This record gives sequence, structure tokens and C-alpha cells, in this order.
Amino acid sequence: MNKYWIFFCIVLMARATALADVWLPDVIASSMVLQQKQAVPIWGSAEPGEAVTVTFGRIKKTVVADANGKWRVDLGKLFANSSPQTITIGGKNTIVLKDILVGEVWLVAGQSNMQRLLRETDNGEAVQAAANDPNIRLFNVSRQVAFKHAQGKLAEWAACTPESVKEFSAAGYYFGVELAKELKVPIGLINSSFGGSQAEAWTPTEYLLANPDLKATVERTKIWDEERPRVRVEYDAAIKKWREDSDKQRAAGARPSPSPAVPDALREYRIASSIYDRMIAPLIPFAIKGAIWYQGESNEARAEQYNILLPTMIRSWRERWGMADMPFGIIQLPNYRQIKPEPEEAPWSFIREAQRRTAATDRNTGLIVIIDIGEASDIHPKNKLDVGKRMARWAFKDVYGLKLVNAPVLVRADEKGGKVVLTYDGVGTGLRIRKGDKLEEFAIAGEDKKWYWADAKIVGKNRIEVSSPQVKAPKAVRYAFNSNPRNPNLTNDSGLPASPFRTDDWPDPTSGKR
Repeated sequence: MNKYWIFFCIVLMARATALADVWLPDVIASSMVLQQKQAVPIWGSAEPGEAVTVTFGRIKKTVVADANGKWRVDLGKLFANSSPQTITIGGKNTIVLKDILVGEVWLVAGQSNMQRLLRETDNGEAVQAAANDPNIRLFNVSRQVAFKHAQGKLAEWAACTPESVKEFSAAGYYFGVELAKELKVPIGLINSSFGGSQAEAWTPTEYLLANPDLKATVERTKIWDEERPRVRVEYDAAIKKWREDSDKQRAAGARPSPSPAVPDALREYRIASSIYDRMIAPLIPFAIKGAIWYQGESNEARAEQYNILLPTMIRSWRERWGMADMPFGIIQLPNYRQIKPEPEEAPWSFIREAQRRTAATDRNTGLIVIIDIGEASDIHPKNKLDVGKRMARWAFKDVYGLKLVNAPVLVRADEKGGKVVLTYDGVGTGLRIRKGDKLEEFAIAGEDKKWYWADAKIVGKNRIEVSSPQVKAPKAVRYAFNSNPRNPNLTNDSGLPASPFRTDDWPDPTSGKR
């Protein structure tokens, strides 16, 4: 009995000591990059009332943990520094963080196209083998740890090497390389991405419930909770049968059929706020320069709602981070699916339009256009090098103020004498045709909402005139609005493709779906 009592006391003492120890979130760790030229929070927990001192070079700040044991200090604005430094956090215990750099920190997030690894992309294995830059630091959020399917840290900061970049975002990596080359400061990249995820999973529940058009995304959780036991049995049976059939197909020399799709009720990452709670909230308020978002594919069936959902998500991140003007880049969905000979009404295009309109109306929000580098038969196009370069070009111009020209941006449309005149901004030395001898992919419609391919010509440095003999009184124009436009060839002296757009507000194919 005495042995058991001694053991019990040791456990209690260890537990009490652990509770009193100064604790840091996983994102604050050795080898991290701190954001230059803005306040840098360092935070964690300790015993309530415990004094915690943070020392970084000549900076020394002390704070007392509140009644809940939480504490935070702001280091103030730092200057870029590629020489490794040390941070010491001391209370009843002392934590020493080594190899700390100061530079630019970016969050890259989204679903599978942001998650895509180098080895899954063009020339990726060779690029991975050559990846070696101690001034680029990676923090790759673990989906398995976040959703408690594995133990350990959410991620660990690591210098860029072939091994550390192995499971990192390909687009994010290429983005970081471009930043490092141009800015010549250390670069910190946080990758938080989850294939197959929907935007509501990245948005706090309170923001979803506050909008009648978004409440259904939360209410679905209850439906899935109720049907999950039944769906699990049905899905397990379907998988068992599929495996048996696959074995027979292989034995016969045939290619096995695709596995049954996982029902939404069994996709925990589809639950509203689930990814935000596990993969974004733990990062807040780590100082970052901005975020880049590559998502939308899984919200295709509710494209109309995405016009509300995406800006709501962006606002929630900015408010939770305490960064009202956080730069936010949106990678617009690329060309995908088979080319159609006539103008079409497809949800994929309306997701792209929701992304464009969000970028056009939300402050410090930009659009990264990749309408020309998708693949008709693959939702995961393999060219992530150009995606990363365009991410960086947007950041260089809109965030860092470099004198660059990005793709032209539509600013207004005017009907004049049976024609529609489009006016653009960001034209550089003037609008141009990128491929071919005439503008293509413009469509025009009248009051009847019937779309016809249009004649379009550049009539000034920043203007295009659109018309069709089939539409005497035009009401709307669209450009490159098919899921996979054949030749979207409008550009400027940047060579970058202009964004697809529509000038109308007519209901889309997903109208009313919530």
C-alpha cells in the first residue's frame, strides 16, 4: 500500500509541475521565422499569476499569466535578419528556442491543389532533390495530428531540405522560392491544407450561424451525426464488396473499378468549422504577412453561396488574427473539363466568378489567375511552378509595392449603340492579344439571356468593344466563362491571362442551394 501511495504522490506532483510549467504552442518553436516590421506576439500558458519573461536579443518583456493561465507579449517591430538568434522564455521553468530568423511569413491554405506535393507535379522529384535553402523555413500542419488520428506536434519548423519539403505544398514551395529570390530575406511558410475540404470547414461556426445563407452549413452537422451509424455500415459493406470485385478484376487482367466515394457523413473535415478549429485557430495570433487561398472545387455545387461564404471566411480570419488589412490572395480555379463548342452555364465557372468578385470588393484581397494552366481531364493540374510564380507576382505588386503589371482587370461595362464597351484597369502599355490574331471567348446576350459568341476588338489602350449581329440590344457580356475555355487570349504587356468574368447578375445553376 505504501508503494502505491508513494507512486500516487509522485504522479500528482508531476502533474502539478506540468500544469505550472510555461507552455508554448507548437507554432512557436526553434527554427521559426518571425515576421519583420510588425508586432510579433509570443504567447502561451503558465500557472495563473506566474511571471513570464521573454528575452530576444536586447528585447526583454515580462508579463503575468492571467486567471486562466494565459499570457502574451508583443516583441514589437523587428528587422530582417538571417543570422540565427535565440529566444528565452522563463517562468518556473525555462524554454530556449534556437535558430530563429526574421523575415517574411506567409500562410498557404486550401484543399488538394494547395496540398499537392512536389513529387505529384511536373519535374517535382528533381526539384525536391535540389531543394536546399536554410533561409526558407517550413511549418507543415499535420492533418493526422490536427484531427487526433496521430499523436505529436501539429508541426515543427524546419529549414528547407529535400526531406522537409517532401510533404510540403508544391505551390507553396515555389511561392517561397520566388519570395526568397526577390526579397532577399528569410522566408517562413506555413502550409495548412486539406484535400476535399469545403470553405465552411475553414470558417468559425459563429460566423456561419450569423448569416441566414450560411446556417445550413452548420445544420448539416446534426443530420450527419444522426445518419452516421447507418452510413458507416453501408459504406463498410460497399468497400468490402469493392475489394472482392477488385481482386476478381485483377485476376482477370482487368483494371479495378474506382473505390466507392466516402459519404459526407464520414468526412470529419467536411464538418463546419472543423478545420478552422484544428488547423487555423492553433496558429493565431502568430505574426504573418498574409495568406494565399487555393480552394473552391469542393464548393462547386453551391457556387452562388460561395459569393457569401468566401468573404465571410476571409473576414473571420482577419478579425481573429486582429489584422483587418491582412493581405489575402485568392487563386482562381483553372480551366477544367472538356472544351464545349458553345457558351455554357456551369457551376465551375460561377465559383471562379465568386472568387473574382470577392477579390474585386474586399480590401487587400487579390486574384491570382490560372485560367490557362489547368488540365481538361485532371482536377489536379501538374503545373504548380507557374502557380507559385503567379502567387509571388501578385504579392510583389499588391503587397510589396514592386513596379509590376499583373493581368488586366475589368472595371466597368457600358452599352452603347448595340455594343458593349468594356473598360479595364492594370493594362500596362495596353491591352493585347496573347495568342492568335483576334480576341476569343467573349459571349454576349440580350434580355432573353441567350448567349452567343461575340466579336470583340481592342479599341483603345484600355477598352474592348463587344458585339454580335444576333444580339441587337445587348444586356450582358461574359469572357472565358466556360469551364474550359478554348483560347482565353486577352492579356496586356505582362503576358498574364485576364480573368474570366460576367457582367450580369442572372441566377446561376446553383441558385438557392445552401
